[in-house]
Amino acid sequence: MLTTKYFRMLAALLLLGSSIAAHAQDMPAMDHGDMRMQDDSAPTDARDPHAYSDGFKRGEGDYAVTGAHPLMLMDEHRFSALLGEKLERQFTRHGDDSTAYDLQAWYGTTYDRLVVKAEGDVAKGKLQESRSELLWGHAIAPYWDVQLGARLDAGASADRQWLAVGIAGLAPYWFELETTAYVGSGGRTALRLEASYELLFSQQLILEPEVEVQLYGQNDPVRRLGSGLAEVSAGLRLRCECHREFAPYVGVEWSGNYGTTADYVRADGGSTRQLQWLAGVRFWF
Repeated sequence: MLTTKYFRMLAALLLLGSSIAAHAQDMPAMDHGDMRMQDDSAPTDARDPHAYSDGFKRGEGDYAVTGAHPLMLMDEHRFSALLGEKLERQFTRHGDDSTAYDLQAWYGTTYDRLVVKAEGDVAKGKLQESRSELLWGHAIAPYWDVQLGARLDAGASADRQWLAVGIAGLAPYWFELETTAYVGSGGRTALRLEASYELLFSQQLILEPEVEVQLYGQNDPVRRLGSGLAEVSAGLRLRCECHREFAPYVGVEWSGNYGTTADYVRADGGSTRQLQWLAGVRFWF
């Protein structure tokens, strides 16, 4: 009896399916003639996707507020900041101690800003060498800016002026990269590459490895720089951000000269390889 009951249920389901199929065949076909493809133009009464809600516009209607600053979007605000990436005392085993600085300031909007960079070192109360840059930075992609401007080298040797063009930003996996090419008088050219990374042991204890490479297109005997690869430096700085605006650090940095630049250093009685111990502070506001 149980088997007979199942056969009756199966027959009823088959009959129901046949009825639905017959009913579907009698239904009229859908007319797709009025449907628009994606590439067709929008209807004349379509709402502008870029318009303000309900047609409101800044400075008009309900938003026309007299005697008050007009509404501004976030990318229209101007910001300014000063970052002291390095302000440190450098110690060597030969007693050639010096003080080094690396400062950067900017003013402008999210997309366009004025950037000032200053880097150098002072020993025995005299400026040994410095690099100062005045740049215009323009955002070309998320986390990336192109920079264009001028550079001035000064110090114990003759001054040099350069035109500068470069790109700086944050690469995937949070690597900070900066590449700048320079063109100077007399056919001089130079290329500077810098990369750094922040390794967080905690929210306050941060280890920052950094590598910098400098190349020149021709010899400059006055400033004791040779063509090709001139200098490579690699450093480690461990800082404690007790306050993010003020972080003391200690570290070590190795630097080496190569090619004709190394020949100049040897001729002056110097060492082409140098190891320095560092103590300084990083700050911003």
